[in-house]
Amino acid sequence: MGVTAVTSRDHLGWGRNLRAEHRVSRPSTVRAAAVCAAAPGGPRLGHGLGRSYGDVALNPGAGLIETRGLDRFVSFDPATGILEAEAGVTLAEVLAVLARPEAGGGGWFLPVTPGTRFVTLGGAAANDVHGKNHHRTGSFGRHLLSLELARSDGRVLTCSPTENADLFAATIGGLGLTGLILRLRLAMMRVEGLAMEAEDIAFGSLEGYFALTAESEAEWDYTAAWVDCLATGEALGRGIFSRSRHAAGQGAAPPPTVPRCSLALTPPLSMVNGLSLRAFNAAYRRRLGSSGRSHTIGGYEKVLYPLDAIGGWNRLYGPRGFHQFQGVVPPSDAAAVVAGLLREIARSEQGSPLVVLKGFGGLASPGMLSFPMEGTTLALDFPAKGLDTLRLLARLEAITVEAQGRLYPAKDSVMAAETFAAGYPAAGAFAEWIDPAFSSGFARRVGLVR
Repeated sequence: MGVTAVTSRDHLGWGRNLRAEHRVSRPSTVRAAAVCAAAPGGPRLGHGLGRSYGDVALNPGAGLIETRGLDRFVSFDPATGILEAEAGVTLAEVLAVLARPEAGGGGWFLPVTPGTRFVTLGGAAANDVHGKNHHRTGSFGRHLLSLELARSDGRVLTCSPTENADLFAATIGGLGLTGLILRLRLAMMRVEGLAMEAEDIAFGSLEGYFALTAESEAEWDYTAAWVDCLATGEALGRGIFSRSRHAAGQGAAPPPTVPRCSLALTPPLSMVNGLSLRAFNAAYRRRLGSSGRSHTIGGYEKVLYPLDAIGGWNRLYGPRGFHQFQGVVPPSDAAAVVAGLLREIARSEQGSPLVVLKGFGGLASPGMLSFPMEGTTLALDFPAKGLDTLRLLARLEAITVEAQGRLYPAKDSVMAAETFAAGYPAAGAFAEWIDPAFSSGFARRVGLVR
């Protein structure tokens, strides 16, 4: 029938701080996946490569339908850039296809990509992922033309802006709760080539970051900054601003569809601690030398996917794992709010080298529960240290809510139900489209389902 059943299996969120046992099905065809979606039994949830940090892709004590067996390309039109593929195809596999001569030889690229290419198309749609080019192209859902969705009542529905439009809007960013995505049609982005022109510029304060953002967004496709999360006083928010854009030429061979190397073992203690963090931040700030600036033209892997070079990098946080905070706040008082967040983080002396500060543009997503909104987003990891870390996350959450911002479900493992309701006012309308047989740990935690 094209389904492998596993009676039970432990799954971890990418943050490795949540582990849960599941009943697992592994369909190898779209037809078999639709059968799994409609099979009798308890709650179920689609699961791709498991790159969601918390419990968005976990369904503790219930069922998961692993979709990596749905890995077939249906078609690609090099004249229009329209791709049709099954939901288990990864972004890495799409990039490999786009680089082939018969696909236009580097003239097309993913319109939106997160910081890893090791996510599935279905997962990208379910979380309505965003990238460093949000100010130019918006979120992933803006480029979805249609999708096929299997519901637990046995129906397989085509959803698009003109067909089952409300269900289409609910499924984009719908966290896998509206059914099982089987196939997608996605419009690629025309680019000059696969080479990437990139500049890194040091800045000494948060004011410098906002000035570089305003200067760069009109001319550069991708913008983001690394921030020293331990800096205080006049140096609060100092870091390195990165901007890049597509350039003519291949630049380098497309990166592989799997990590070049992987960490196989988890160290007994977190490698991210106060000592290593201070050493890394000092060295990273000095890497640009006295000029405080660098300019390169090369492949896109190091620019867009620096962490993908090492599979299982999340093991570096040790057996207790880590939490990630990612929130976005409106532009009106973004500078003051981000400063408040950074002060709280520096005071706690927690954090990690992986800090990203970037702007979101005003291009709205068609998704009801899409995370990006116009403003500024801050994302960083915190090694799991028990109550101290949870208290810090609660303070950061409160600052974000007070500023009328929201947190990112795909990165979250502790958000309160009240915070979700405040940040996602369309949640009530979305609830009408939840498939009654689908659920997740996150959905139960924030009250989307019982």
